[in-house]
Amino acid sequence: MTVWVQGRILPAEDAVVGVLDHGFTVGDGVFETVRVSANVPIALSRHLARLTRSATALGLPAPDLGLVRAAVDDLLSGVPTASPHRLRITVTSGPGPLGSARGDSEPTLVVALVAAAPWPADCAVVTVPWVRNERSPLAGVKSTSYAENAVALEWAHQRGAQEALIANTRGELCEGTGSNVFVVVDGQLLTPSLRSGCLAGVTRGLVLEVSDAQEADLPLGVLEHAEEVFITSATRGAMPVTRVDGRELAAGPVTAEVAAAYAALLETTPDP
Repeated sequence: MTVWVQGRILPAEDAVVGVLDHGFTVGDGVFETVRVSANVPIALSRHLARLTRSATALGLPAPDLGLVRAAVDDLLSGVPTASPHRLRITVTSGPGPLGSARGDSEPTLVVALVAAAPWPADCAVVTVPWVRNERSPLAGVKSTSYAENAVALEWAHQRGAQEALIANTRGELCEGTGSNVFVVVDGQLLTPSLRSGCLAGVTRGLVLEVSDAQEADLPLGVLEHAEEVFITSATRGAMPVTRVDGRELAAGPVTAEVAAAYAALLETTPDP
């Protein structure tokens, strides 16, 4: 792993931010994870647009996207083109007092690059006993305040699953800890609407564009009878779900068609 931090590229073990940075003390920051294929950051423009939206939602200054792109280019300049990687772009409110109130420091920008291990072909998921607050100020924000997701994902891992799916306070299907979710019901491809409080995932948006998927308000119980389920994220693409809370499913034809259409789009247009 190599890291660009405040203008310098360093090995991960030498890259540091201050202990009073509010990204560390209170999780006051936003981030993006970007897949790198053939030395090209996939859908980078969409990720940077969402980074700006997330920062604005938290009341942070809009990131200098020119600086972010320059940092990405610097990191990728020494990477073998055939090697898949992932980028993590993090912006925090910078150093601040020991409390929730922000200081008057400049934001901190960190961009990390690491070789990406391949995902499995499919996954098992479980639903968790906690809910996503769709009325939270963090709803739909890719925030570094990620402890809820860490707890839910560990709960899933302890039960032999690779991802956790979360309902909102209304009992509607919302999202995974690091993914969006799609279901096929009576042959129709559906995904929770943004009203559910889910993140407007970049891959989710691209799947909506290359398929006939529709947004809908879905009860969590839809997982009990959906014909197909798959999850999406920048690094997974469209990944079939073959077990939900112990119920076995097949990696069906709708999922395969979506995955192929998504891959074909990025093959021709890496930054759509």
